Amino acid sequence: MSAALKGRIADGGRLLPTLAVGVCGGGLAYAGGLPLPWLLGALIVTTLLSLAGRALPAPKASRRLVLVVIGVLLGGAFTPEMATDVGRWAASMTIMLLGTALMMAVSVWLLRRVSGHSMDTAIYAGMPGGVSTVTLMAADSNADLRVVGLTHAVRILVLLLAIPPLLQLIGHVSLQTPTATVARWFAMPAPVDAAMQVGAGVFGAWLGRLVRLPNPLLFGPVLVSGALHITGVCEATIPPFIVALAQVVIGVSIGVRFAGTSLASVGFTLVLALLQAFLLILLAVGAAWLAHAVTGYSPAAALLAYMPGGAPELSLVALSLGIEPAFVTSHHLLRLTVLILLMPVLLTKLQRRCA
Repeated sequence: MSAALKGRIADGGRLLPTLAVGVCGGGLAYAGGLPLPWLLGALIVTTLLSLAGRALPAPKASRRLVLVVIGVLLGGAFTPEMATDVGRWAASMTIMLLGTALMMAVSVWLLRRVSGHSMDTAIYAGMPGGVSTVTLMAADSNADLRVVGLTHAVRILVLLLAIPPLLQLIGHVSLQTPTATVARWFAMPAPVDAAMQVGAGVFGAWLGRLVRLPNPLLFGPVLVSGALHITGVCEATIPPFIVALAQVVIGVSIGVRFAGTSLASVGFTLVLALLQAFLLILLAVGAAWLAHAVTGYSPAAALLAYMPGGAPELSLVALSLGIEPAFVTSHHLLRLTVLILLMPVLLTKLQRRCA
């Protein structure tokens, strides 16, 4: 057995306690009727343990695999009928980009004027979305990576905890997890459909990296799986138990980010991150109602599409609740692409202006 394979098996073994904690948290939330139980249950219990000083290994390889699975899942939400909604999608995406510009302005102002962070830190910590890509870009700058990482982690945590009450406030959305028989939980697609889904995941991940998509392991499979479903070649869905496991992995991957965080040492940064998250959520709610009035799309779908960050998390929420997952995913892909393309230019111009 090669050393690399032995290392991966050892890493997987060390991750088992983290996943076990996440599954237990999700199971308790499911039994208690909590909305989005597998995601929020795993998220809450691992966050509390991390803040209490318990170091939990972070899922890395498993998170990458889960991103591919989520991408294939989201691709299944694309249908041929969507071609008739091009005009409404364009209008909604325009509102989303304008809202994103406003979110960036508010975030940068808050981080620069209130906390006094450098422009590099303000830009990367204030970017509404793309935490993985943002962290890599920030590492090549003079940004304070601890502030950037903590700000994004807090924002995603607040977003996911705020989504259930916000959707209940909006109404017309069922947050109850549908009951399913054991057979339904473990129902597998036909062998041909399963092979196409695996192929969509593998080829999509490769394609996403080849064309340098933002979050390629997520959006590459989305495009390939979406093409198969929108053309009617494949109509299969992934079993519910895989969706639940994906939610657990996403939940624990957020919760363990708070490991080693001392509330006393990062108090001001934490408070500012919370304030930023709440302000951006208010802007997202306003933009969602505007989009609903202009396009007729449900405010719930617009809200998930406009939320500032966490494309895998928010797309998975849309998929789990059946709230226009293709619509939500497409908006996040566009926003991340535009932000990543414009970020270097924006940073250079703002640095010159502040020099």
